[in-house]
Amino acid sequence: MKKEELQGKGLLIHHWDTDGICSAKLIFEQLSDKNIDNRTPILGNYFLTEKELDEYSKYDFIIIVDMALPKENILKLAEHAKVFIFDHHLGPEIKEVFHHNPVIKGEKPDEYPSASWIVNKYLENKVNLYALLGIIGDHEKKIKNNDTIYKIITSYCQENDLNFDDLLNMAYLLDSSYKIGDKKAVEKAPHLLLEYDSPYDILDNEKWNNNIKMLNEEITQQLDKPMEEKNGTLLKEINTQYNIISTITRKVAWENGKNTLVINTGFFDDKDQIYARTLKNNLEPMIMRGKSLGFKCGGKKEVLGAIIPKKKTMFFVDEILSYLSQDDTKER
Repeated sequence: MKKEELQGKGLLIHHWDTDGICSAKLIFEQLSDKNIDNRTPILGNYFLTEKELDEYSKYDFIIIVDMALPKENILKLAEHAKVFIFDHHLGPEIKEVFHHNPVIKGEKPDEYPSASWIVNKYLENKVNLYALLGIIGDHEKKIKNNDTIYKIITSYCQENDLNFDDLLNMAYLLDSSYKIGDKKAVEKAPHLLLEYDSPYDILDNEKWNNNIKMLNEEITQQLDKPMEEKNGTLLKEINTQYNIISTITRKVAWENGKNTLVINTGFFDDKDQIYARTLKNNLEPMIMRGKSLGFKCGGKKEVLGAIIPKKKTMFFVDEILSYLSQDDTKER
């Protein structure tokens, strides 16, 4: 992606979480002389609607960060604009556009743990807060198992009088807007980060701290609901308007040390959210299976997220449970 390719009016489409917001901040910072709007998809959607695609047809160039949008979405955008993608999720390489994703080109995922890290390396920036926050937002304390990246995080903290929990809290605060369903706040966040002078501006953001209080109450209530175990996988159903399914899944999986699958029946009227996290298996085949069935499905080796018509939910859940029950040592 060269600056001379970015002529006219631009659009930056980013994921709604910390990684997407921080990736967007890094892009905006690099392209401060360009005329660029930013949008996140409808919260919970890993695709663009026809209305969004129509609205975005007015842009001359589009940059997508931290989202593996469906190929048909990308090709539709490319009919009117030059498209540039920076991502670390699984999916096919889209060769019709600029697609920078080392993971799908065979590089080790541990070396590219977030889109923010990929963007920062591509821009040839030094290690900075926003490159690291995207990593911590995606992996939380599990990143401590990645020796190379954790050493970099530790070194940064020591040099800047911070600790790991400070960074973790910043990620929680940045995630809070999407979790309560505030799309406008998500889209405002990269611009706030451009204005902030200190990490403590994030930690002291009153609105985000109030979000956290509400979310903690809801998460506690949902975690208290019963769950069952099927063939070694924990299965939990929740009903919430908040976008906390990934948080619930992560907490259950890591606290119990078992594969976990969570269904949220309360986010959409006619569809369910499904989120699975595995500790040893590889969910790539089930992500591809979901896509082949026409479901909105994505993720990484260790996680699967999907939006399923309510009538098809248990059909796909049963397939995931069956897959996860297979011998972990079996080659896939």
